Amino acid sequence: MAYSNITFKDLVTRFGMQLSGTHLLRNFKPIPPSAWLQEALVRAKKIGFINEKERSERIVAPVLTELSDLNNNEFIIYSGRDLYVDETLGLNGECDFILSFGTVLEVVQTPIFAITEAKKEDIDGGTVQCAVQLYAAQMLNKSQNTERNTVYGCTTTGEVWRFLKLQGNQLILDEDRYYITQPDQLLGALQQIIDLCKQDV
Repeated sequence: MAYSNITFKDLVTRFGMQLSGTHLLRNFKPIPPSAWLQEALVRAKKIGFINEKERSERIVAPVLTELSDLNNNEFIIYSGRDLYVDETLGLNGECDFILSFGTVLEVVQTPIFAITEAKKEDIDGGTVQCAVQLYAAQMLNKSQNTERNTVYGCTTTGEVWRFLKLQGNQLILDEDRYYITQPDQLLGALQQIIDLCKQDV
């Protein structure tokens, strides 16, 4: 079993998560996108996309690049990196994107934020996959003696973004959705997560 094969039921019965929903991100300040990001999104729309890889390259990656620039490149963006923690539990496989405050490009260290592309625009399925990757990130942080019990995640179709947080065994699902058509709101939400992660260092 790998990340993509785990179900909502598995989150509760196998990983002991307690699920709840709330408005996860509050009172953040919208951040106007740069001219570069605006142009990148316009070009992405013109070119179009028919699969997750193209959405990742043309929408998600530019948004994360913008976020990194806003934060003076203080975190590493891993793309398509394997995250093998415990194959017997199904905690193995490739992650679409992982953000980390680590300092080594070759090895994932101190994961703070995982982003999962929703396959076939299935946000619910993407949410499950992201949640179990957050569980794996927790385990990795523990094995690296990193005191970081709270990790954040997001599942996205490129156009729609849904956030979640795993704190201990509490999986909190955001009841709100964010849209690439409102990039200032999306960037503001992403920045709030980065700020919360910085506070938890």
